[in-house]
This record gives sequence, structure tokens and C-alpha cells, in this order.
Amino acid sequence: MNKDLTTSDIHRKNILNNRYALKELESEIAFPGVLFESSLRYTKRQIALFYGIDERTINRYLEQYEEEFTANGYEVLSGKRLKDFKEVYDKHITDQGDVKDIDVPNIGDDTANSEISNIAKAPKLGVFDFRTFLNIGMLLTESDRAKQLRALILDIVLDTLNAKIGGSTKYINQREEEFLPSAIREFNYRQAFTNALDDYIVDNKWKYAQFTDLVYKTIFHENAKDYKQILRLKAKDSARETMYSEVLDLIAAYENGFADFLRNEFSKIGRKLSMPEANTLFINFEANNRAVLQPLLEKARTLMASRDMAFRDALHEKLKNYVTHLNATEFEKFLGERSKALEERLKDNIDVFKRLKDR
Repeated sequence: MNKDLTTSDIHRKNILNNRYALKELESEIAFPGVLFESSLRYTKRQIALFYGIDERTINRYLEQYEEEFTANGYEVLSGKRLKDFKEVYDKHITDQGDVKDIDVPNIGDDTANSEISNIAKAPKLGVFDFRTFLNIGMLLTESDRAKQLRALILDIVLDTLNAKIGGSTKYINQREEEFLPSAIREFNYRQAFTNALDDYIVDNKWKYAQFTDLVYKTIFHENAKDYKQILRLKAKDSARETMYSEVLDLIAAYENGFADFLRNEFSKIGRKLSMPEANTLFINFEANNRAVLQPLLEKARTLMASRDMAFRDALHEKLKNYVTHLNATEFEKFLGERSKALEERLKDNIDVFKRLKDR
């Protein structure tokens, strides 16, 4: 998927909320700034020098994207904080290193003294942190250096993701703590669901796939074949092994609920349902429960569409209106210290999961 950072605020936010990628980017780019309050800060002039543009261009972007830059760390210093920054800036402006990988002139050029003088007189001063430095680079269309940086950003984000999960993102869903309990619960409800299809619907070799697809389409508007194509899964791959815990929980709710509907209808009419009757019953089941399940449907669709966009570079076209950026907590959930490969989690909790499975 082509990720155009200049036009997609979702892609920009997904990168800027990924602290693992930011750490690698900061190390790789090594853009020298002023260490202030434990983080690197940059003046407008420093940013303009890096990208080879006029400061007026920075002003124009600040006006156009003020809310986005402010949310990502841009701030205007005044009072005591400005005084403290001026002191740090005076001490460090001439002690600059070279930027790796991108050919950028050192900050301490022959106009540095002029900027020091201007900053010393300023009653307030806008400063950028590393996130807003990247943020500007993601948006600038006037700078070749910004274009070069955008390519580097996308490469490093991909490399970081692959390094954290050991390669393929196919099963990144399984790294979340809640995946395995949800998968076990869903497996048990799936058994009850298929038993109900056997017991209460006439024999038909297509009924398992047909009613599974009805559940899938109700939840995320795709059948099993569509889902596999979007995630580029192989024919032998299990779709459910790639689904997030919230989606599995909702599938389990639908399967358990419809199994109960089937059981009640069978008791009422005293015989197995035909396939057309069972299809009509599913429509009635879905309509009767839509209001109750709607908040969970919206949550599951949003998480599935947004996570797959960020982690798997996959767009669910029928869910594109649900796509949003991931916050820092989402990246922690799948890439952080508490995330683990399924094999590790099984070893750590084998007794607990055996009890869950046997319920």
C-alpha cells in the first residue's frame, strides 16, 4: 500500500505514536538539537536549515497545521521556561555534531550568532521536539531533503516492526495478552455453534461455511474468502488465528446467540429447519440483537481496520470509514514488554489455559 505521508494524517499519527520506531529514527538521523527538559528541542531556524527551506515556509505550515503540530509537541515558550531555554541554547548552540545518513549542514553556521541575539531578545519562542521535527518533514513538499527523510522513516518503521515481531505480521494479533483466552473461549462456542447446525438444520455440506460467512459479513462485511485475500493469507491458513481478541469475542457472541435461536426454533416447530428457514432465522436473530451489539460492532470494526492498516499494511475496503490512527497504548499492546509470541505465552500459562479450555 502506498503510504503518502504528505496527505494522510492517519499514517503520520501511526508513526508518531510508535515510540519504538521513534527511538530508532532518533538514533539513525541523529539531528543535533538543544537538550532541554530531558528532550531534544529545535528552533525554527534549525528546522529550516535541516530541510533547506526558508523560515517563512515553516511559518506557513505552522499556520496550516497548528493543531497537529501542537498535539505532537510543538510549543511556545515564555517566562521562566523561555529564560531557562535561552541559557541552555547559549551554552550548546556551537557544540553540534553531524547528521548521519542525510547530508545536512551543521547547525552552528555563520548565522548562529544572529539567531542567538534574536532569541535573547524574544519575549516568547516557538520550539519543536523530535516528533514535530519529523511531523514537518512528513508534510513538506517543497524540500527534497524532506522527501528523502520520508523514505527513510517508512523503511525504519517497517524494519522496527519486523524486528519486534520477528518477521511476518500475519500473527501479530497473537502477541496481545487477551488473544489466547479469547481464542479458547471462541473455540468452545464454535463447537456449540457447529453442534447446533448439525442438530437443528437439515443435512447440507455447505451450511458450516455459509453460516460462518453470515457471521463474518455481519461483523466486518467480508466473507472468509474476502478476508483471506485482504490479509494475503494462504488457502491453508486459518482466518481466526489472525483475528484480534475483540473480533473473536464478538464472533463467539454471534455464534452462541444464533445457536440458542436455533435450539428454541427447533423446540417450537418440532423438526429440523431447512436452509431457507435457517437463513431467515439468522436475519431475525441479527435484527433482534443489533441495538445491543452495535457498540461492540463499531469497536471491533474500528480496531480491526485500524490495526490491519498500521501493522499489516492491509486496507479493508468495506471498513475504510472505520480506519483511524492507533494511539501509543495500541503499539504497547502488540510491541511492548507485555506482548509475547504465542509459544512463549503458552509456556508461561499452560495450566491456566488448560482450565479455560476444559470449562
